[in-house]
Amino acid sequence: MNIALWIAAGLLAVIALGGGVTKTFLRKEKLSAHSGGEWTRHAPAGFVKTLGVLELLAAAGLILPGALDIAPVMVPVTAVCWVLLMIGAMVTHGRLGQFGLVLLNASYLAVAVFVAVGRFALEPFTG
Repeated sequence: MNIALWIAAGLLAVIALGGGVTKTFLRKEKLSAHSGGEWTRHAPAGFVKTLGVLELLAAAGLILPGALDIAPVMVPVTAVCWVLLMIGAMVTHGRLGQFGLVLLNASYLAVAVFVAVGRFALEPFTG
């Protein structure tokens, strides 16, 4: 179970890192031109960058606390925050009729629930 939780957290961290880098460092106009990025057309640039920074923090929070044994409870807390972020993403993409992306975000949400439940209850980090 421990290995499965590490793999799931690592997968989410890679996804969060990719999304965070693009939202933080690419111009909004470039993001909105790509499939799945249409939502950024009507969002303030600061909001898009803030989401990007939150995703970068999520990438770190899913891995570093457990790997460094510094406040490892932050791993499942970060996973819960990722669930909330994915709910927002699902609503946003649903409003735009992008149901493929809604399903993709739902799969990320499911992995985050697995990490949260796994690290809070099934196999928490022990100090």
